[in-house]
Amino acid sequence: MTKPKELFILRHGETNQNLNGIVQGSGIDSDLNHSGFAQGAAFFEKYKHHEFDLIIASQLKRSYQTIRKFESEEKKIIFDHRINEICWGEHEGKQSEPELLEKYYRIINSWKSEDYHAKAVEGESAAELMSRLLLFKSDLEERTFNKALVCTHGRTLRAFICLLKNWPLAKMEDVLHNNTGLYHCVYSDLQWHIHQENDLSHLAL
Repeated sequence: MTKPKELFILRHGETNQNLNGIVQGSGIDSDLNHSGFAQGAAFFEKYKHHEFDLIIASQLKRSYQTIRKFESEEKKIIFDHRINEICWGEHEGKQSEPELLEKYYRIINSWKSEDYHAKAVEGESAAELMSRLLLFKSDLEERTFNKALVCTHGRTLRAFICLLKNWPLAKMEDVLHNNTGLYHCVYSDLQWHIHQENDLSHLAL
């Protein structure tokens, strides 16, 4: 029997791009806005007494800024490109105008139909996203830790939760992902168990 390991995985806090419906993706390295910093602070206040012995953020600023209060001289945040947001190619930095929106939903519907190689022009496919997340998941399972905190992005979170649930990527749209929405997962006896999904109770403090 393996010793249970806890994983706390959340989406980053709000950015102005989120607020204004502008596509970010891995190519837009935006900062949190005032609300986003407040969401990160609220999450810290609720979970600051948890003794996280592993803290991981994507390489994008909005991810690091959300959990930076957990960093100390003794516990540094690790940056991992494998949990960066998916690349949305030609959509990045743009609002959802009718033509781009039509292309976006064409990609989403392709993924729902299990065509995981569909992608935006100059973008990344769901299959490519899954390849890096499989490696990240494997590393987590092999790594020794008691409690890990991971901060990532909306589409990446959706794909990763599908992995942990043994769901096909076709069900990504069923995974909720508000800003700083928390998934509390436990790895025990070579299985992942989801205890909380998109938990936002810290925002009510």
